[in-house]
Amino acid sequence: MSGDSWKLNAFAPKLAVQAALLAHDEIDDWDFDLVISGREVSENRPQDWVLEGWYPRKPSVTQKQALADLFQGTAPDITIEKLPDQDWLTLSQQGVEPIRAGRFYVHTPEFDANPDTIDFVIPAAQAFGTGQHRTTAGCLEMLGTMKATGMRARSIADIGTGTGLLGFAGLALWPQAELTGSDIDAVCAKVVEDNAALNGIELGSARGAMTMVIAPGMEHELLQIRGPYDLLIANVLAGPLVELAPDFAASVVPGGSVLLAGLLAGDQEAAVRRAYRRAGFRLVGRIQRGDWAILWFRRRPVR
Repeated sequence: MSGDSWKLNAFAPKLAVQAALLAHDEIDDWDFDLVISGREVSENRPQDWVLEGWYPRKPSVTQKQALADLFQGTAPDITIEKLPDQDWLTLSQQGVEPIRAGRFYVHTPEFDANPDTIDFVIPAAQAFGTGQHRTTAGCLEMLGTMKATGMRARSIADIGTGTGLLGFAGLALWPQAELTGSDIDAVCAKVVEDNAALNGIELGSARGAMTMVIAPGMEHELLQIRGPYDLLIANVLAGPLVELAPDFAASVVPGGSVLLAGLLAGDQEAAVRRAYRRAGFRLVGRIQRGDWAILWFRRRPVR
């Protein structure tokens, strides 16, 4: 989303915005050019949220109505602003402070490395997953917990990899693993390639290296050939996680793990838990960062 980009804002209480996000998950024919997210306005106002929508051209009444229709009852006022002539996602990530997430330290190139951690440089880019969002940071923490329990991972898949960060973290913890990253957005291929070079990650099919494909879900021949996986990571959205539960079950070895994020604690988490129980998984770990839940499941042995 570069060039003439716009943003829609709908300020509302936390519960109203979370309900709107849930309603969005149920819509099959959503305009995918209209990218939405919800967040708290500030840490000092945890109950005041904003539903944001980004659009690659000036929104019309149609886009405003689509956002308004996500709210039950009377929708809040929706404002529209034109963004600077730059990529909105890059702008949102510039100037952010480094984060410490368990054993990991993630920062943009403007900051120095931390030699006492597993250090990653992730520039602002046209892909999600810089470590700043609580779901990404929570996944990094959970990966460290998995390693501390003695879990072994010889094959890892990072579905919806974005910047490649979570896959890189998996390789740092299990350096002999085969890593396969995938994303539905073609721009991520170049982003992952650049970030791999910055962080000394080898690209290729060998152990200790990362192979990248562009595909929705598990719909790529290479993803299927390189499976089943000991560890599958998916930091996406609640709706796709529910839909992908059977595919993930077929792609993970018995006893293997899936790490899921991108879902709000509450109704979204409950829906994801139900889907993965039905698919043959059991919950073995959970952390919550802000309003976001990070879930670790293991696939039950086949009897």
